[in-house]
Amino acid sequence: MPGFTEISPNNLMRLIGGPTAPLIVDVSIDDDFDADPHLVPTAFRHPHTDLDRLTTLAQNRSVVVICQKGLKLSHGVAATLRARGIAAQILEGGNYGWRDAGLPRVPAQAMPDLAQGNTRWVTRHRPKIDRIACPWLIRRFVDPQAEFLFVPPSAVEAVAERFNATPFDIEGGEWSHNGPLCTFDTMIDRFGLAHEPLNRVAVVVRAADTDTPDLSPQAAGLLAISVGLSRLHKDDTTQLNAGLAIYDALYRWARDGFDEGHDWPAKK
Repeated sequence: MPGFTEISPNNLMRLIGGPTAPLIVDVSIDDDFDADPHLVPTAFRHPHTDLDRLTTLAQNRSVVVICQKGLKLSHGVAATLRARGIAAQILEGGNYGWRDAGLPRVPAQAMPDLAQGNTRWVTRHRPKIDRIACPWLIRRFVDPQAEFLFVPPSAVEAVAERFNATPFDIEGGEWSHNGPLCTFDTMIDRFGLAHEPLNRVAVVVRAADTDTPDLSPQAAGLLAISVGLSRLHKDDTTQLNAGLAIYDALYRWARDGFDEGHDWPAKK
């Protein structure tokens, strides 16, 4: 059982994927991390010696601190943050405890290069489904500070090169469709994020994005909402921000509401 300053892997996993998830910081030393280079979803690496900058980053946030085994480094950093007025816990068992619980881990090698401390992505403008679902996935499970650029299709590759951005959902690209699978599926696979609720969301996204509604009864609703959002918002970034709430709700449905129905008045 975790102590009062600790959070268990399973309880932390229930927080990840939502808009109020804690800031997750990995303070493992390089040698430990290099021995098993994976991250808890949304975690970012930060040296345990730079506590002043971490204090600034953690303002007005709850924090979970991780080291490789959940011992001295994470306890020391979390205690320092608490002494500075920040709500901080450690992950029980650290990265090894998370791994042993069989929870999703992001391979460090899958992470694109950082642009000013965050990842930057670029895709075609006027998004509908995949190009909203994928940014949601990245923001909620990979990099909460990720930037997304929407440009004309002919400009995607040039913008990617000039602005150190990773292109996605473009034909023939590395982060794109793969046979019957859509870009959302590709990202789940590459980032090691597969787990039952997210897999359930992926089926809905794939069905709506690839015009295969027989895969999921929810696909028609997602398509209708996505088309409606694109008509409501002329600005792609505004549309993205509005769309995040749609996928937050879809993920919560997939996690613990997928078997719930609704019938009113109740059948007699």
